[in-house]
Amino acid sequence: MTTLLAVALSLVLLPLGLAKMAAVPFMRRAAAHLGMSIRLYRVVGTLEVAGVAGLLMGLTRTPLGVAAATGLALLMAAAAVVHLRHGDPPPRAVPAAVLALIAVTYAVTAVAAG
Repeated sequence: MTTLLAVALSLVLLPLGLAKMAAVPFMRRAAAHLGMSIRLYRVVGTLEVAGVAGLLMGLTRTPLGVAAATGLALLMAAAAVVHLRHGDPPPRAVPAAVLALIAVTYAVTAVAAG
């Protein structure tokens, strides 16, 4: 189960994180919409990519995966809050909230599996 969750999170977050780091036009518009500088958005992207690396390494080192999943859950929960605070309708915050829940599920499952 942890492998499936890690791969699912990685397939979503890796391309998004890389796009933020590269400051592709779509991500520049998203950063501007949320009132963030490109520099801060690149930091967010770097954290996402680092979280993905931690998740994948966590498949063989459980504590690392749990730490990465926890960090990603916090990052995604913060993203959901940022969307809502900037006046986005609640459905715009749902993807980030779902990713946060998946990351929490990964962490709980990994801890339970030992």
